[in-house]
Amino acid sequence: MNKEIVHRVILENLNERIESLNSILKETFEATAEDSKSSAGDKHETGVAMAQLEQEKLTKQINEFIQLKEALLKINPSKVHTKIETGSLVETNNGWYYFSIGLGAVKIEETIVFAMNPLAPIGLLLNGKSKGESIIFNGVSTVIKSVY
Repeated sequence: MNKEIVHRVILENLNERIESLNSILKETFEATAEDSKSSAGDKHETGVAMAQLEQEKLTKQINEFIQLKEALLKINPSKVHTKIETGSLVETNNGWYYFSIGLGAVKIEETIVFAMNPLAPIGLLLNGKSKGESIIFNGVSTVIKSVY
């Protein structure tokens, strides 16, 4: 597993999510603009208010993904790690983890890699550990096979 590829795929995933949300947000603005031209009354005002709430929700999600992207861009994927820390790609007996941002499972080639916030509970347990060490999380033993 190549850490630079993992990093790039996660960044592409974020960009796709931001682009998709921006597209949906644009559509809601256009729909609201069309509605405001043709309607009047309480039903119309309720619809406009609901559209505004949806726009606020989408804007918040977009901003959250932008913050994740900014955090990801601060990581140097070419840096080699011997101990687990932010920017480490880790192979364990239970799967692959990229200590970067909390994005969840991302499929890279045929492998699932978990983009994990280092401050997540399992991340805190693994932080500072090296190849060959292990932890127990929720009753499950995790052995570190490699750190990149």
